[in-house]
Amino acid sequence: MSDISIDAATGWWRTSIIDIHPGSIRVRGYAIEELIGTIGFPDMIWLMLRGELPTPAQGRLLGAALVAAVDHGPQAPSIATARMAATCGVGLNNAMASGINALGDVHGGAGQQCMELYAAVAARVAEGASVAEAAGREIAARLERREHIPGFGHRFHPVDPRAGRLLALVEEARGEGAVTGETAVLGRAVEDALAARKGKRLPMNIDGATAVVFAELGFPAGLGRGLFVLSRSVGILAHAWEQSRQGGRIKGPMPPSVPYRYEGAAPRPVPGDGA
Repeated sequence: MSDISIDAATGWWRTSIIDIHPGSIRVRGYAIEELIGTIGFPDMIWLMLRGELPTPAQGRLLGAALVAAVDHGPQAPSIATARMAATCGVGLNNAMASGINALGDVHGGAGQQCMELYAAVAARVAEGASVAEAAGREIAARLERREHIPGFGHRFHPVDPRAGRLLALVEEARGEGAVTGETAVLGRAVEDALAARKGKRLPMNIDGATAVVFAELGFPAGLGRGLFVLSRSVGILAHAWEQSRQGGRIKGPMPPSVPYRYEGAAPRPVPGDGA
């Protein structure tokens, strides 16, 4: 094999994440055996994505956000999908993949979308508007376009119990110098702007709060969705495993005693040859 073909082969995949040789595994330059037992899983996620280890305060805040979004019960489509798949005789990995694949723009994408909303408000502030003005203009523009506002209000919880705790931890991290607190200010301004426009308060939910955390920690919006998927995959794993232990065969989204509603054509004959 010529030198050119060797170079082409060795450069087929290029990565700055990991370097592996016989007896050696280095992640972002760190020996894996030195990381094992030394750092926690949130720190490892940060290292893999960012290239450096977080400070202890940054790692704690990231871990808190990951804990907060792990599960929201069997009624969550991703969880229900994994449980249904488990009753169809597939393996645990297939059941997990089924649930994870249900996470899209509507179910699973609100955190990323809220990070993008905060960034749009921040851009208006950078242009000279006050935070309150920027939030008000951005919300007004989106509502006039009849857009859904992600990260605020909840179909089940009058007040999402996870959001307040995460915002309190952001404030603690700000006191430690781990974050600036600027995105938290934007989030509260968006909540106020929504209340002013709608005439009622729609409290920040888990998506709005994790969006604050991830943005405060410097993650881009696209990774906000990926981090949510990492978090929720733990709940998907637990539910898929539980369902596989419980048993059951081919369980659909509703018990057989609950019928669906048919809205098609009335019974009609198939046309004969002479029709």
